[in-house]
Amino acid sequence: MSTPRLDRRHAGMALIAVLWIVAALSLLVVGMSQTVRQQILVAGMQRDEVVGQALGEAAVALTLQELQVAPQRPRGVVQINQRFDGVDMAVEVMPLNGLISLNGAGPALLANVLRVAGGLNSSAADALAFAMVQWRDERAEGSDKRWFEAVEDILLVPGFDYALYERVNSVFTAVTRSGGVNPMAAPPEVLAVLADGNLARAASIAQSRTGADANVDTSSLNQGFVARGGADEYRISVKVPLEEGKMLLLTRDIGLSPTPSGDPWRVFSAARRIKSASSS
Repeated sequence: MSTPRLDRRHAGMALIAVLWIVAALSLLVVGMSQTVRQQILVAGMQRDEVVGQALGEAAVALTLQELQVAPQRPRGVVQINQRFDGVDMAVEVMPLNGLISLNGAGPALLANVLRVAGGLNSSAADALAFAMVQWRDERAEGSDKRWFEAVEDILLVPGFDYALYERVNSVFTAVTRSGGVNPMAAPPEVLAVLADGNLARAASIAQSRTGADANVDTSSLNQGFVARGGADEYRISVKVPLEEGKMLLLTRDIGLSPTPSGDPWRVFSAARRIKSASSS
């Protein structure tokens, strides 16, 4: 009579073992499914970036070709549309002399940036602007100056912290060496600096100008910070539509002067990021 009880006990243990194995296999399948889904998502994002960058680079090349043959290059910000491989892309062309040159701006203009955009008081702004000019004017090996090679280089200036950099980096460029700013190409945050912090005045000028209109009244801006004339350096920004409501923003800072090697233009910097199309 004891043998059947042992068989039932063994059968129960076997059933429990089978259930544990089935549960473990189920967890394994679920985990593998999630991993596959994540890999598919990553692969899709990488594909979007590759395709988007190829389209954006094509739009940049088409825009540069147009700029090279144009009878007159734009002095202000212009918006154009480029179509390549059946995709329409919005392109913005901005002369870089609309930004404030880290390698050309004097201490008064730099101090205004630190005060208006950076939020520093006048004495702190003046002191840090002097430190920036002093850092720039120090003799580097093989050169009579130590140039800012990228906007990020301002973090090398003693007293310049990252929080301040975050507030002011968008108004600067390290490409040009102009002491003044072209107000026709200046973004609103730069116009605010030229207007000595008068946001209403800056907004009014930004709204009244058009891409190539040279007749906008800018006399209310600080004329000591204003410079006229054309530019050979441009920032070209391309918005490339992607799937699922996403967009690739491709940005290139480019000089249109031929290089010694014979290239028709020179790329100073490049950036890209994917964002939601609704946030553009």
